[in-house]
Amino acid sequence: MKFGKGAWLLLAAVLLLGLWVMWQYNWLVSIDEDVNRAWADVEWQYQRRADLIPNVVETVRWFADQESKVFTDVVEARAKATQTNIDISDPSSIAAFEQAQGNVTSALSRLLVTVENYPDLKSNENFLALQVELEGTENRIAVARWRYNEVVTEYAKKVRTFPANIAAKIFWFENREQFEAEEWTEVAPVVDFGADEE
Repeated sequence: MKFGKGAWLLLAAVLLLGLWVMWQYNWLVSIDEDVNRAWADVEWQYQRRADLIPNVVETVRWFADQESKVFTDVVEARAKATQTNIDISDPSSIAAFEQAQGNVTSALSRLLVTVENYPDLKSNENFLALQVELEGTENRIAVARWRYNEVVTEYAKKVRTFPANIAAKIFWFENREQFEAEEWTEVAPVVDFGADEE
């Protein structure tokens, strides 16, 4: 069977289209995996913080047994945060995870305010080392979240721009949610070391 010039052109066009779709698909998969990796980095930093919390709480507790509510809040917030299951393709799942992590941050802030009432604790080498480690972890969390948002932005550009969006729709690639600041983070906290907590 002999093919005409038109048949060869059609075959070449179909082949080129197939190669283009394959290239787009592979590129989308690559960016999708970058998003997954960036999310894993975020989770790892949150886990690092969760692992530090028991040491901070025990060190502070040793100095300040009467502040048991603060300790309980920190431990409970940590437990809830580590038990939150997350599906990064589900916006409500990310929101629940972020709320749990926000509760940990809030409880840790109250714990560190409590520390101010104990000068001996503030000069304790073990506590100081843990505090530096915790502060470093908070910075790492911020960096990991920033990197995640950068990768998600790159992924969103690819999924939404023409002609890659055609391949994205064919293979069900959908946008991913970015981290957003909690509503309460827009207002700077007021710390008053002279006020009694209720």
